Amino acid sequence: MNRTKIPQTDSIRELADFWDTHDLTDFENELEEVSEPVFDNSVSVQLESKELEIIETLAKSRGISPENLIREWVIERIAAR
Repeated sequence: MNRTKIPQTDSIRELADFWDTHDLTDFENELEEVSEPVFDNSVSVQLESKELEIIETLAKSRGISPENLIREWVIERIAAR
């Protein structure tokens, strides 16, 4: 069988089109396990050092990471809309 290789692309559309016409089991030897997320759903926020220091202190007092504290705040604000 003359099969193609898995496309090396970041295009969701191109990958979707490829997998619509191919079977994953035909490419098992090309697959690799990844430990990090493939799609990054994050955003970077610039803070003053004093602001970050306060957030870190607040998060530590609650036993959570600064990232989780900020995420809670964002979710609360969205829910309040």
